[in-house]
Amino acid sequence: MTFGKPVRRASLISQVTDQLRDDIHNGNWAVGEKIPTETALCELTGAGRNTVREAVQALVHAGMLERRQGSGTYVIATSDVGGTLGKYFSGAHERDVTELRQALDVTAAALAARRRTPDDVNRLEELSDERYSRWTESDTRAAIAADIALHRAVVEASHNNVYLEFYDSLLPSIEQTVNLHVHATGQGFHDEHSRLIAAVVEGDELGATEAARDLFTELLS
Repeated sequence: MTFGKPVRRASLISQVTDQLRDDIHNGNWAVGEKIPTETALCELTGAGRNTVREAVQALVHAGMLERRQGSGTYVIATSDVGGTLGKYFSGAHERDVTELRQALDVTAAALAARRRTPDDVNRLEELSDERYSRWTESDTRAAIAADIALHRAVVEASHNNVYLEFYDSLLPSIEQTVNLHVHATGQGFHDEHSRLIAAVVEGDELGATEAARDLFTELLS
């Protein structure tokens, strides 16, 4: 008879954890985005503060969320599998991550050129402009964020959900390697990025493939 309450509490935590996991997986909170405050999550789920806190912590352990002191809790993966991969990639060598990105980005660029929608085109053009403006303003942090967002948008335009989830699991490691490269070289490779986006927008699969390959040849040289 003494087991009733713990079981019910565990069940409630699991339900709230599943609800938050679904919200992340469905894109309500994108990778890199800060989730709502604890108070807001209580209102959203109808659960108490302790339950919400434990549910969030469960997703932190799963590698889907990351607590950042003084800033909040951020989405770093869209699934438990992505979170596990993200933990693995976080300890990977910079060159290894870049070479893996090369394989993903080159194929995704060709698929994006074939499958991009008008909405994809608008987003890619907006993000390309944003990336360039941040570089010209010498706002390094914002420029790196815009660069990563642009590359992710190309992968998203491939409309391959497996590619996108895998790519999202790489994002923390990608951010780290881009940071290291930018601070070491100061190079933005604007012409290469412009060629890539133009080829995707124009539906030029060969051109997109070559532009992506050339960009990573520069990054790995």
